[in-house]
Amino acid sequence: MRVPTVAMSLSTSVPIIYPESDGQPLADNTIQFRLIVTIQGGIDALFIDNPNVFVAGDLFWYPVEGEPWIRQAPDVMVVMGRPKGDRRSYKQWEEENIPPQVVFEIVSKSNTRQELEGAKRRFYERYGVEEYYLFNPDKGILKGWRRDREVELLQPIPQMLGWVSPCLGIRFEVVEGELQLYRPDGERFVTYLESIEYRELERQRAEQERQRAEQEQQRAEQAEQAQREAIPKLLAMGLSVEQIAEVLSLPVETVRVVARIK
Repeated sequence: MRVPTVAMSLSTSVPIIYPESDGQPLADNTIQFRLIVTIQGGIDALFIDNPNVFVAGDLFWYPVEGEPWIRQAPDVMVVMGRPKGDRRSYKQWEEENIPPQVVFEIVSKSNTRQELEGAKRRFYERYGVEEYYLFNPDKGILKGWRRDREVELLQPIPQMLGWVSPCLGIRFEVVEGELQLYRPDGERFVTYLESIEYRELERQRAEQERQRAEQEQQRAEQAEQAQREAIPKLLAMGLSVEQIAEVLSLPVETVRVVARIK
């Protein structure tokens, strides 16, 4: 008896791994790290009341599902239209296919111009970034690109000093070689240390104001007490209630109450 043969196909699917780190440090030096943290924190604070603005620093962004080799980790990226919250990486197909609209790169000695203005710019251009900002802290050079909708390319922004980001509303300046960013209300982005110092100054000013108010209150109470103590003395000198009220700049009724005169 012949045993029929059964064709069996074994389907094994190997899960695609999307690395969460490239093993490289967040920054090569303290200047780069401080700028990254200040920009990320400042933008996060700017949109603190908007639950649908996600801001991240040095987070892998994967724009294409199934192709983990296509990725970038901008120093700072901003995604309008996606909720705040922690992520191990930004997988665009899990985020309603919304790409970061704004990215920042801070130049370090390990970066090359060809990498930042060439390969990275083309990546951001291809995968939907609206604004790309690049700052070299060693040279104090600020550059920017904005998407031209007619040709769908990131075109250079001719003048970055005083430029206001259409997406974020923040203003760019370089002061003595230092990048300065300003909120729409004119407040400058500050470092964490500066924010602590400002908070302490505000606490000291509030304490000084409280002490000043207490002193004013004490002086007012002492003046009022002196007036009340003067009323019997002036009555004894023969002044009328009306005269005392005029001399002490008090209502007649107050003088009558203190003097217990009906």
